[in-house]
Amino acid sequence: MKHNTESFSFEQKSEPFIFDLDSLFYHLDCLTDRRKPKGVRYPLSIALVFVVLAKLAGEDHPDGIAHWVSLRSEMLIEALRLNRKTTPHSTTFSRILARAVSVEQLQEAVTRFLLSTVEGGLSVELPIDGKTLRGTIPPGKTQGVHTLAAYLPTEGIVLMQVEVGCKENEIVAAPRVLKSIDLKGKVVTGDAMFTQRELSRLVVEAGGEYVWTVKDNQSSLRAEIETAFEIEEGKTALKVMSNDLSQAETIEKGHGRIEERRLVVTSLLKGYLDWPYLEQVFKIEREVEEVTTGKKRSEVSYGVTSLMREEASASRLMEIVRKHWGIENGLHYRKDVRLREDACRLKTGDGAQVMAVINNLIIGLVLRQGMRNLAEARRRYSAYPLEALNLILRR
Repeated sequence: MKHNTESFSFEQKSEPFIFDLDSLFYHLDCLTDRRKPKGVRYPLSIALVFVVLAKLAGEDHPDGIAHWVSLRSEMLIEALRLNRKTTPHSTTFSRILARAVSVEQLQEAVTRFLLSTVEGGLSVELPIDGKTLRGTIPPGKTQGVHTLAAYLPTEGIVLMQVEVGCKENEIVAAPRVLKSIDLKGKVVTGDAMFTQRELSRLVVEAGGEYVWTVKDNQSSLRAEIETAFEIEEGKTALKVMSNDLSQAETIEKGHGRIEERRLVVTSLLKGYLDWPYLEQVFKIEREVEEVTTGKKRSEVSYGVTSLMREEASASRLMEIVRKHWGIENGLHYRKDVRLREDACRLKTGDGAQVMAVINNLIIGLVLRQGMRNLAEARRRYSAYPLEALNLILRR
């Protein structure tokens, strides 16, 4: 436990409040406040606590955050031992998010805190994927704030998130993300955009492994993999070269449809394809049937991996690929639908990026309590704000 009597000496009562070392508040209190000291009414850490509490309770915009906090001002002022009897206005919250906090520092603090709460070892799968904050796209333009994140799907933790600059793309930003993470023992997964020779080399030489999707951006690679499977599966007049195919299948029923997946893998092209550290190639066949209409649709995709057969069987590769697909439901869906990230209108300074990091934090905070339904969790914390405050002050 820690008694903090210095950071809030000009705002707090003589009796300090108590919070745990390595609590979220501890990490927020270590952030550098980029505002000039003159005229600062609300310490950065306290303002961020207000934002996190309001976000946990269901508010997603500065106006709603400020109103939620003001309605609970008496309770919060007493709980945090504050002398000031007012709470920040919505414009104050907007300025603090835009100017006061470093995105990089906040991301590092959030990651350190969430990782410190994980018991046991971390999962090895590490999907990387990007998304655009659509609400930040200016009228008449096509590009707004775009971020790229590396995500632990089992734990629900974003290890690193960076902005993709307006003059770069995710391929350029990916090395910045991966170089900031310890990749030893990790299996980095990504869609076809990340199927790049240099990125593959970076991952393996940093101690990790890769599983990439192959599409027409690597047309010659895709064609060679497709041809190899056609030969090995006896679909051509050519003689089968090696009988080392293995496969795994899954069938899922739900949401009014039946989805069948079949993954076939071979190490036949190892040493043949000009691709760094390639060990295996695979094909995924996916068929979806709509139960009510009987309509079917199918697709075939291909992939490459540095994982050896002894490390990744067909069933293991299927698991890895499915966890990569999970980034849509586990992270992007929650951020856009539940936390309304796409509706974010913070276009000044770093506001949109800071809020995106806070959204990552909200997901991590809720999941570490064993709650999977974010909407239900937010309704609970709206009803019991002191319970939410406890998440911030206690380890």
